[in-house]
Amino acid sequence: MNLTKLAMAALTAAFGITMAASAQDSTTNTNTLPPVSTKTGVTFETDIKPIFDANCIGCHGDNRPGHGIVLTSLESTLKGGKDGPIIVTGDSTKGDLVKSIAHMGDPRSFMPRAKRRGENAKPLMPEQIGLIRAWIDQGAK
Repeated sequence: MNLTKLAMAALTAAFGITMAASAQDSTTNTNTLPPVSTKTGVTFETDIKPIFDANCIGCHGDNRPGHGIVLTSLESTLKGGKDGPIIVTGDSTKGDLVKSIAHMGDPRSFMPRAKRRGENAKPLMPEQIGLIRAWIDQGAK
């Protein structure tokens, strides 16, 4: 009887450790993200759209948007794509946009894609990512 309880406890512990490791893999380690910009009053039109126009619109414009993600307007950006929203308003550590532009997680989701970068599209600078994070944290307006 004690051996059975011990075996069950060991299986339960192993399952818990496996689940915790799996959950940790699917979250963003915020310690490796570029810091949030200290700029206040960040808006899509003034601060974020110029970054998207220079680096993202080639694949995420109105014509044939990659994964259904259109980054040409505030409304379309907040809508997201085929898999739903790409940001969680108020928390830049959640959502796929910041993970993709910060090159975290699955390399296949890194943006902009090296293979598809136009002449003007380059990996975003930490300052640009920080500004996008500030925009999201400030309510994505």
